[in-house]
Amino acid sequence: MAVVRDLRVLLRLRDFRRLLAVRLLSQSADGVYQVALATYVVFSPERETSPAAIASAMAVLLLPYSVIGPFAGVLLDRWQRRQVLLHGNSLRAVFASGTALLIVGGVPDWLFYASALSVTAVNRFVLAGLSAALPHVVDSKRRLVMANAVSPTAGTLAATAGGGLAFLVRLVGWDSDAVTVLLGAALYLCAALASLRMRRGLLGPDPALVQPGVRAALASTVHGMIAGVRHLSDRRPAARALAAMTLMRFCYGALTVMVLMLCRYAWSDTDSRGLALLGLALAVSGAGFLTAAVVTPWAVERLRGFDRLGPDVRLRWVVVCAGIAAVLEPALGLPFLPGPMLVAAFILGLTSQGSKIATDTVVQATVDDAFRGRIFSLYDVLFNIAFVGAAGVAALMLPPDGRSPLLVATVAVLYGIVAVATGQPRST
Repeated sequence: MAVVRDLRVLLRLRDFRRLLAVRLLSQSADGVYQVALATYVVFSPERETSPAAIASAMAVLLLPYSVIGPFAGVLLDRWQRRQVLLHGNSLRAVFASGTALLIVGGVPDWLFYASALSVTAVNRFVLAGLSAALPHVVDSKRRLVMANAVSPTAGTLAATAGGGLAFLVRLVGWDSDAVTVLLGAALYLCAALASLRMRRGLLGPDPALVQPGVRAALASTVHGMIAGVRHLSDRRPAARALAAMTLMRFCYGALTVMVLMLCRYAWSDTDSRGLALLGLALAVSGAGFLTAAVVTPWAVERLRGFDRLGPDVRLRWVVVCAGIAAVLEPALGLPFLPGPMLVAAFILGLTSQGSKIATDTVVQATVDDAFRGRIFSLYDVLFNIAFVGAAGVAALMLPPDGRSPLLVATVAVLYGIVAVATGQPRST
């Protein structure tokens, strides 16, 4: 099979393997850290969890990066990306260790959130840097679809595995969020050390484009972002893909809050059972991510020739994914039972990750390297806004036990809108 052949070629590329190793370690640490935060905020026995509380936590942790994100992009187009991966993961190891100390100390919530905020702030640089660097370790544009199937999906699976490891640490008896956070800090440190295996200038950007001083880079941030948005407006496939992915992220965020509440109240009578169900949902969704990595390159090739599905073959796969989600999400979600909802988690994991692979590839293939850092940072900002906005909407619509037919129906309609709008022929 061509897919297997391309995958073998990619894994023979030394620098691709090394960048992939950094991603796996970094995102597994993300999974550990995020689950530790979720269990501390949602499943602590002394806390009365509500959709509004979850939405507030997400807003505190994510919304500030609607401002920081553009700065990250402009700096990524000036700083050597290998150094961003090295110093970014090192800082996160330090900040995560600080979070563990604050949990042990029982500090006020605002101080805990400030510490968590520092970890996720650096995360904006690391994730955008990983995506912007990928074309520098792949030997041809033709294999970029496969690289985007393998690398971000493997990272997502690593985050899922990290989350599973965090659940396991708690369930086997280390019932301490602080211990789990320290495990995440150790993995961040390993990611920083792994980045040293790549030479300093390997991941770009082109040295001719790098401004030597941080002050000069910050001074040009506004101008640089305007230029990036203008560049994106001239790359219509990338703009369409980003718009579709933002709406799909909104849908995924709303359903995530719903599943959290179902696990906490409707499906369990103990915190440990709720945690086990949430861990199972994450594992099933991770299986969907893995399936997307295998299916997406094959599906993109098979969709060539189906012009009615959209002007760009990679956008056609986004149309198919959104259409599948629009049909199956209400069918599986409305019973509000664990079994059908777990099947829905698999389907939505597959369709969400399949669409993300296609979107990443469209952006990388159509956006010039000098602009990739800021476009991927904009991508990241849109993800944050969509997720937090979804949590806010879910907080207004969800009852205390998490069962809301209206929310399930609304999400299905949004998936349908994405499928129809993305599949429309581009106007000339």
